Formats: sequence, C-alpha cells, structure tokens
Amino acid sequence: MKGRVVAIEPRPDGAGDQVALMVDGRLEDLLIDPPEGGAPSPGAIYRGVLDRPMKGMGAATVTLGNGQKGFLRDAKGISPGTALLVQVTSHAEPGKAAPVTPRLTFKSRYAIVTPGAPGLNVARKIRDEEERERLDLIAREEMEGAAGLGLVLRTASDGADEDAIRADVAEMRALAEQVLADPGRTAELLVEGPGAALVAWRDWSEPAPDLVADQPGSFDAYGVWDAIDDVQRARVRLKSGWMMVEPTTALIAIDVNTGGDLSPAAGLKTNLAAIAELPRALRLRGLAGQITVDLAPATKKQRIELEAAFRRAFRNDPVETRFIGWTPLGHAELLRKRERLPLREVLA
Repeated sequence: MKGRVVAIEPRPDGAGDQVALMVDGRLEDLLIDPPEGGAPSPGAIYRGVLDRPMKGMGAATVTLGNGQKGFLRDAKGISPGTALLVQVTSHAEPGKAAPVTPRLTFKSRYAIVTPGAPGLNVARKIRDEEERERLDLIAREEMEGAAGLGLVLRTASDGADEDAIRADVAEMRALAEQVLADPGRTAELLVEGPGAALVAWRDWSEPAPDLVADQPGSFDAYGVWDAIDDVQRARVRLKSGWMMVEPTTALIAIDVNTGGDLSPAAGLKTNLAAIAELPRALRLRGLAGQITVDLAPATKKQRIELEAAFRRAFRNDPVETRFIGWTPLGHAELLRKRERLPLREVLA
C-alpha cells in the first residue's frame, strides 16, 4: 500500500503493544513493548536514593525501588542516602544498572518541558517567520510564571491546531510541576517510561500517517510480520551488493560486500548504499552500542565523502548515533545510544 501506515496490535502475551510504521509497503520503524518485569525503561522518572559513590569515578548507583538500580555518572557533592529525581536515559546493558540523569525532560508530541533549563525555543526546522512568531506567542503565554522551567516547541507543532498545542504544553508543564514538588524521601517510580503506542503517537506524527490500523490482525494485513522475518536475517540487500549485520557480545559487526564487481567505483557505490541503509537496519533490529563497519576498500579521499554520508544518514534517525572515526585497519566506528532493546529480546 502506498503512503504511511501505522499498524498497531497487542502483544500475544498481552504485555503492551506492537507498533509498526510502513511507508509505501516497506517497514521503516518498529516499536514493541518489552515483556513485563524488565529493567527500567528510557524516559521513566524515579525518586531515587543515592547509594555510596564509586571511589575514583565520581559516579554512584541509585536505588530506584523494586530491587532496581540506576547508574548516575556525576554524583559529586551528593551525600549517600540523599533522595533525588532522576530519569532513565537508555536501556541497561545485561547485568548492569540503568543509566540515569538528574536533568529531567517531559516530552510530548508538540512540547518538551525542561526543568532547570529555562528559555522558550521553537524547533529550528520551522523556518517560516510568521509561524515562529505564532508559536513563540503560545509558548510565552502557556509558560508564564513557570519559574525554572524551559520549553521547546517541536517540529510537529508547525501548522498544528493552536488549542492542541496549548493543551499539550499545559499537560507537560503540570506534570513537571507535580514531579518537582514531590516531597517523598524513599525510592519510587513517579512517571512511567512511554510505551510503544505513545512513542509512535508522539514521534511519528510528521508527516501525518495516511492510515492508523489499530486492531488485531493489522500486522498480517499490512505485511509487517513478513518484514519482521526479513529483518531477523543477517543479510541486508542493497541496490548495489549487500551487507551483513551481526551482533556480538562486544559490538555490532557490519560487513559490506560489493559482490562480483571489485572496481573502485562499485566499492564507493556499495559503501554509500550501505551507509544510507544502516540507520534503518539498526533501528529495526534494536541494535546499539559500539558498531564496527567493515566497508569495501576506500581511498583516503573517499573516506571524507563516506564520513559525510555517515553523518547525513543518521541526522534524522530517532536514536542518537555518533561517527567516532577510523580504526588502524580502516574500519569505521560508530557509537549508538541504547534506547531500544534488541528485537530478538522483545519478540521472545
């Protein structure tokens, strides 16, 4: 089917939702709630209690409640036993505490409210001056008197209904003020991390989907299960050649192959195709951490073009990914934030 289709259906075990974004019949994004009883989810806000700091690291573990732990990278000046508000920033690696930060954000479709970072901002991608003025006025009126709170109006607010934007900002402001006023002293979950359906509603609104299919069987009807089967294979077909995506315990290994054509032109063409496809391949598989890409042989001059291609490819990807550089053997290295669980884990 042509156009953007969001397909939603419950997990077979009833533990949340599965949501897929199909664009012109191709799976572009996939969100699946993890099984119940897992580690803290990104975006969740806790009233935590600081444990004893780790000597020489400036970091500390934080008790989050229900036997769960967080890892606070910068705990300098905070005494053990102190209660503090923290937000989970990414999924925990197996056997480790979930990374947390004291810098909270309250994010919805149109608005991001930022405690401790005052200032009113409109997304830079919104370029029309009249629209920016309209949104700036809404921001100033809705955030009047909000001491210590900042606001970012997201790209989705461009041209959106004024009442919808105001309601969104008001809801996030009220939630932020409620959490910041919390008087508790013991570890407790205060705000749950967003589930798959909420993230899809929040982040897949631009451009608006042509169809939302929200009923059992929608994955079958729109070919999502077939696409998921394809994603679980290591080999990724490209317009020129292919690449292999293989997660290991230490890193994600990507191997790019040109096929039978070993010419420099074919190598560059396949490398660029692989880089363009890589964000989707990682996104759908839920892969993150250290990524090593074994590209087809490239000259030093071509590396400049390839570096630009990496940065361009990940610019609009929802998961933060940084190009780190080249290894002595000529492999490209990336570092990707752990915002999603591996597909094989959430399908288990």
